[in-house]
Amino acid sequence: MIPSLIMLATILAIGIPSALIFIPWAILTRNVMPLYRASCFIIHTGYRLAGIRVEVEGRERVPTNKACIFMSNHVSNLDPPTLIPMIPGRTAAFTKRSIMKIPALGYGMKLAEFIPVDRVGSVSSAQESVAAAKRVLDKGIHITTFVEGTRSKDGRLLPFKKGPFYLAMQTGAPCIPVSLYGTETMMAKGSMRIHPGTAHVVFHAPIFPGDYATREELLAAVRAAIASGLPEWMRG
Repeated sequence: MIPSLIMLATILAIGIPSALIFIPWAILTRNVMPLYRASCFIIHTGYRLAGIRVEVEGRERVPTNKACIFMSNHVSNLDPPTLIPMIPGRTAAFTKRSIMKIPALGYGMKLAEFIPVDRVGSVSSAQESVAAAKRVLDKGIHITTFVEGTRSKDGRLLPFKKGPFYLAMQTGAPCIPVSLYGTETMMAKGSMRIHPGTAHVVFHAPIFPGDYATREELLAAVRAAIASGLPEWMRG
């Protein structure tokens, strides 16, 4: 329980003053990068104090000066704060609409152009989310998505959602498969308890949608890449 309290204390002690400074700054200057960097610093500090290490492999494979779609598996609520600060440059992400309603946090995400999605939504809602993500990519900002759409209960890969692959085929943006593991033992689904440990983030070589005739072929290629970087028992 102590690591959980340390994370909470760090967020309150640094996050609230940072929000009071950098959210107005982002509104006034239309420059969200100081807020984005401050958020990444808070996460890094909280992780370090809570005994969480992040080991990263393959970041040199990410193309420079090109907006990409990062596609990761999902095993813990720690996955977004583990992955997002490790991505070169700035990324927006698909996130649950309910999170966007949290005061300060949700507003900061809105300023950073995070994209709200409904867990069980209509076709029109999904299309709106894809269109919003396309506008973000057109600005040169990465998109991050957890392609299973929800956390795996046992760590094994679940079926992938189709929306991110519609986006990839429409935009031609390089897809960066990401294998993420270790967090499943640090914060299990349904628990708020955090345990110290090591999270592993593996960036794979980009996969280009134009090399595939169909969305299904692209999905299969991304799934194979993600699975290749996971422990064998997690590959589904």
